[in-house]
Formats: sequence, C-alpha cells, structure tokens
Amino acid sequence: MDWVLANLTETLLIIGIVLLVIEILVLGFSTFVLFFVGIAALITSLLIAFGLIPETLVGAAFSVGLLTALSAALLWKPLRKSQNKVDTSKVKSDLVGHSFILTAAVSPSQNPLYRYSGIDWKLVSQQPLAAGTNVEVVAADVGVFTIAAKTNP
Repeated sequence: MDWVLANLTETLLIIGIVLLVIEILVLGFSTFVLFFVGIAALITSLLIAFGLIPETLVGAAFSVGLLTALSAALLWKPLRKSQNKVDTSKVKSDLVGHSFILTAAVSPSQNPLYRYSGIDWKLVSQQPLAAGTNVEVVAADVGVFTIAAKTNP
C-alpha cells in the first residue's frame, strides 16, 4: 500500500490503461462504465503530475469520482447513439446460387426435404416445380431453401 501511495500518479495511469483495455478489447465497448472510470483515472493521473490536485488518496478518489460522473454526463448520449447504428442489410449466404436437380415436385403446398451438407433442408417455391427440374437456391434461411427454376444464360 505504501508503494501505491508513493507512486499514485503511475498507479492511476496503469489502472486507467488497464480499464480502457478491458472495456475496449475484452468487453468490445459494450458497457461504458469501465471506459468512464478509465478516462477519469488517466485525467486524474495527469492532474496530479502537473500539480493541479494534491497527491493524496482522498484527492485522487474524489477526482476520479467527479471526472467519472462528468465524462458519463458528457459522453453518454454520443456513445449510446453510436451503438444504435444497426446494419439491416440481408446477409449474402454461400448457399445462395447452389443448383441441383429436384428429386420430388415442389409447390407452395408441397415442401419436400433436400439433403445438402449433412442437413435436411425444406424446399420452398412460389411456383410449382416438377421433379427433374434444374433449380437454384435464391434465399437460405434456417433450415429452409427458397428455390426457383434455373435460367440458362
């Protein structure tokens, strides 16, 4: 404990860096609490180094607490807003474009299974397709292939 008090500036600097690394690399910037405390510890370390606040445990604790609250108040909305950006585009699957020949008829009311890559896929089509038709996958969802007749170029 004596070493921590004797090297308070360096200790706060190390604590701030460790908290920021944990928040960003381990937690993926999913919570902001460690980020705010880490920033506050780094700033407090600088304030002590420049002699703007006393090098005491009480002064450092008060500064970290105050700067944590201040950074949370200033940065909460912008950081929260940056997390709310959601990509709604449909993911392109490697399964889309896979072509095969039907072994059973498919229609909006008939949905046979097709075994591919060790999984039984339910075949769905908007138009009736006869057995023996060359088809390709146009969409892949969980356990479901949406297929259409393959058009030859």
